[in-house]
Amino acid sequence: MTEVRKDACVCSETATEEDLLARLDAVLADYKDTPGALIPVLQITQSIFGYLPEPALKKIAETLGKSFSEVAGVVGFYSFFTTQPRGKHLVRVCLGTACYVRGGKDVLDALKGALKVDVGGTTDDRDFSLDVGRCFGACGLAPVVVVDDDVHQGVRPTQIAKILDQYRESGADGKGGVS
Repeated sequence: MTEVRKDACVCSETATEEDLLARLDAVLADYKDTPGALIPVLQITQSIFGYLPEPALKKIAETLGKSFSEVAGVVGFYSFFTTQPRGKHLVRVCLGTACYVRGGKDVLDALKGALKVDVGGTTDDRDFSLDVGRCFGACGLAPVVVVDDDVHQGVRPTQIAKILDQYRESGADGKGGVS
Protein backbone atom coordinates (compact mmCIF):
# COMPACT_ATOMS: atom_id res chain seq x y z
CA MET A 1 0.00 0.00 0.00
CA THR A 2 1.15 3.52 -0.68
CA GLU A 3 2.72 5.48 2.15
CA VAL A 4 0.40 8.23 3.32
CA ARG A 5 2.02 11.61 3.76
CA LYS A 6 2.02 12.94 7.31
CA ASP A 7 0.93 16.40 6.15
CA ALA A 8 -2.13 14.85 4.53
CA CYS A 9 -4.00 13.85 7.68
CA VAL A 10 -6.52 16.32 9.04
CA CYS A 11 -6.86 14.26 12.23
CA SER A 12 -8.78 16.27 14.83
CA GLU A 13 -8.05 19.76 13.57
CA THR A 14 -10.80 21.74 11.91
CA ALA A 15 -9.82 22.87 8.44
CA THR A 16 -11.79 24.86 5.92
CA GLU A 17 -12.53 23.45 2.47
CA GLU A 18 -10.02 25.98 1.11
CA ASP A 19 -7.33 24.58 3.43
CA LEU A 20 -8.11 21.03 2.36
CA LEU A 21 -8.06 21.93 -1.33
CA ALA A 22 -4.71 23.67 -0.82
CA ARG A 23 -3.34 20.44 0.68
CA LEU A 24 -4.69 18.58 -2.32
CA ASP A 25 -2.96 21.06 -4.65
CA ALA A 26 0.35 20.29 -2.94
CA VAL A 27 -0.21 16.55 -3.35
CA LEU A 28 -1.16 16.96 -7.00
CA ALA A 29 1.95 19.05 -7.65
CA ASP A 30 4.05 16.15 -6.32
CA TYR A 31 2.24 13.46 -8.33
CA LYS A 32 1.29 15.37 -11.49
CA ASP A 33 3.84 13.70 -13.77
CA THR A 34 4.03 10.34 -11.99
CA PRO A 35 2.78 7.33 -13.98
CA GLY A 36 0.18 5.32 -12.05
CA ALA A 37 -0.48 8.16 -9.61
CA LEU A 38 -4.28 7.91 -9.53
CA ILE A 39 -4.69 5.37 -6.72
CA PRO A 40 -2.05 6.92 -4.42
CA VAL A 41 -3.52 10.39 -5.01
CA LEU A 42 -7.02 9.09 -4.19
CA GLN A 43 -5.72 7.45 -1.00
CA ILE A 44 -4.01 10.64 0.12
CA THR A 45 -7.02 12.74 -0.83
CA GLN A 46 -9.30 10.52 1.23
CA SER A 47 -6.96 10.91 4.20
CA ILE A 48 -7.08 14.70 3.78
CA PHE A 49 -10.86 15.05 3.49
CA GLY A 50 -12.01 11.88 5.26
CA TYR A 51 -13.83 10.96 2.04
CA LEU A 52 -13.64 11.87 -1.67
CA PRO A 53 -15.82 14.90 -2.41
CA GLU A 54 -16.77 15.67 -6.01
CA PRO A 55 -14.76 18.95 -6.25
CA ALA A 56 -11.61 17.03 -5.23
CA LEU A 57 -12.31 14.29 -7.79
CA LYS A 58 -12.75 16.88 -10.52
CA LYS A 59 -9.47 18.56 -9.55
CA ILE A 60 -7.67 15.19 -9.56
CA ALA A 61 -9.08 14.30 -12.99
CA GLU A 62 -8.08 17.65 -14.47
CA THR A 63 -4.58 17.66 -12.98
CA LEU A 64 -3.77 14.05 -13.88
CA GLY A 65 -5.21 14.42 -17.39
CA LYS A 66 -7.97 11.84 -16.87
CA SER A 67 -11.68 12.06 -17.48
CA PHE A 68 -13.94 12.54 -14.48
CA SER A 69 -15.72 9.29 -15.36
CA GLU A 70 -12.42 7.36 -15.22
CA VAL A 71 -11.58 8.76 -11.78
CA ALA A 72 -15.13 8.19 -10.51
CA GLY A 73 -15.04 4.65 -11.95
CA VAL A 74 -11.91 3.82 -9.95
CA VAL A 75 -13.48 5.26 -6.80
CA GLY A 76 -16.63 3.23 -7.37
CA PHE A 77 -14.72 0.01 -8.05
CA TYR A 78 -12.62 -0.07 -4.86
CA SER A 79 -14.60 -0.54 -1.65
CA PHE A 80 -12.06 1.33 0.50
CA PHE A 81 -12.87 4.60 -1.26
CA THR A 82 -15.95 6.54 -0.22
CA THR A 83 -17.66 9.60 -1.61
CA GLN A 84 -19.68 10.07 1.57
CA PRO A 85 -18.38 11.57 4.83
CA ARG A 86 -17.64 8.89 7.40
CA GLY A 87 -18.38 8.83 11.10
CA LYS A 88 -15.77 8.51 13.84
CA HIS A 89 -16.45 4.77 13.96
CA LEU A 90 -16.96 2.48 10.99
CA VAL A 91 -19.32 -0.41 11.78
CA ARG A 92 -19.15 -3.26 9.27
CA VAL A 93 -21.35 -6.35 9.29
CA CYS A 94 -20.17 -9.50 7.59
CA LEU A 95 -22.74 -10.95 5.20
CA GLY A 96 -20.57 -13.76 3.91
CA THR A 97 -22.21 -17.18 3.77
CA ALA A 98 -21.40 -18.33 7.33
CA CYS A 99 -22.36 -15.00 8.90
CA TYR A 100 -25.51 -14.68 6.82
CA VAL A 101 -26.68 -18.21 7.68
CA ARG A 102 -25.99 -17.61 11.38
CA GLY A 103 -28.03 -14.41 11.56
CA GLY A 104 -25.90 -11.68 10.00
CA LYS A 105 -28.91 -10.15 8.24
CA ASP A 106 -30.79 -9.86 11.55
CA VAL A 107 -27.72 -8.21 13.12
CA LEU A 108 -27.57 -5.77 10.22
CA ASP A 109 -31.26 -4.95 10.62
CA ALA A 110 -30.73 -4.32 14.34
CA LEU A 111 -27.81 -2.00 13.57
CA LYS A 112 -29.86 -0.10 10.99
CA GLY A 113 -32.56 0.41 13.60
CA ALA A 114 -30.20 1.39 16.40
CA LEU A 115 -28.21 3.82 14.27
CA LYS A 116 -31.21 5.01 12.21
CA VAL A 117 -29.18 4.78 8.99
CA ASP A 118 -29.08 2.46 6.02
CA VAL A 119 -25.99 0.71 4.66
CA GLY A 120 -23.54 3.35 3.45
CA GLY A 121 -25.04 5.96 5.77
CA THR A 122 -23.58 7.99 8.59
CA THR A 123 -25.42 8.99 11.76
CA ASP A 124 -26.44 12.64 12.08
CA ASP A 125 -23.91 13.14 14.90
CA ARG A 126 -21.16 11.69 12.64
CA ASP A 127 -20.30 9.09 15.30
CA PHE A 128 -21.02 5.97 13.21
CA SER A 129 -21.01 4.87 9.60
CA LEU A 130 -22.61 1.55 8.63
CA ASP A 131 -21.31 -0.77 5.95
CA VAL A 132 -21.33 -4.46 5.02
CA GLY A 133 -18.70 -6.87 3.78
CA ARG A 134 -18.92 -10.20 2.02
CA CYS A 135 -16.37 -12.09 4.14
CA PHE A 136 -14.01 -10.98 6.90
CA GLY A 137 -12.24 -14.35 7.12
CA ALA A 138 -13.69 -15.10 10.55
CA CYS A 139 -16.30 -17.68 9.58
CA GLY A 140 -15.83 -19.70 12.77
CA LEU A 141 -16.82 -16.61 14.79
CA ALA A 142 -20.02 -15.88 12.82
CA PRO A 143 -21.89 -13.65 12.80
CA VAL A 144 -19.20 -10.99 12.96
CA VAL A 145 -19.40 -7.22 13.35
CA VAL A 146 -16.22 -5.16 13.03
CA VAL A 147 -16.17 -1.71 14.58
CA ASP A 148 -13.07 0.14 13.43
CA ASP A 149 -10.47 -2.63 13.97
CA ASP A 150 -12.32 -4.46 16.77
CA VAL A 151 -13.90 -7.82 15.90
CA HIS A 152 -17.11 -8.71 17.73
CA GLN A 153 -17.94 -12.40 17.37
CA GLY A 154 -21.16 -14.37 17.66
CA VAL A 155 -23.15 -11.15 17.69
CA ARG A 156 -26.88 -11.29 18.32
CA PRO A 157 -29.31 -8.45 17.60
CA THR A 158 -29.90 -8.04 21.35
CA GLN A 159 -26.19 -7.17 21.84
CA ILE A 160 -26.13 -4.23 19.41
CA ALA A 161 -26.94 -1.49 21.94
CA LYS A 162 -24.23 -2.72 24.32
CA ILE A 163 -21.62 -2.87 21.54
CA LEU A 164 -22.45 0.63 20.27
CA ASP A 165 -22.45 2.05 23.80
CA GLN A 166 -18.82 0.93 24.22
CA TYR A 167 -17.85 3.27 21.38
CA ARG A 168 -20.13 6.12 22.43
CA GLU A 169 -18.71 6.11 25.95
CA SER A 170 -15.07 5.61 25.06
CA GLY A 171 -14.92 8.28 22.37
CA ALA A 172 -11.99 6.54 20.65
CA ASP A 173 -12.07 2.77 20.62
CA GLY A 174 -14.61 0.55 22.21
CA LYS A 175 -12.82 -2.48 23.43
CA GLY A 176 -9.56 -2.90 21.61
CA GLY A 177 -10.06 -6.45 20.53
CA VAL A 178 -12.32 -9.44 20.01
CA SER A 179 -15.44 -9.57 22.14
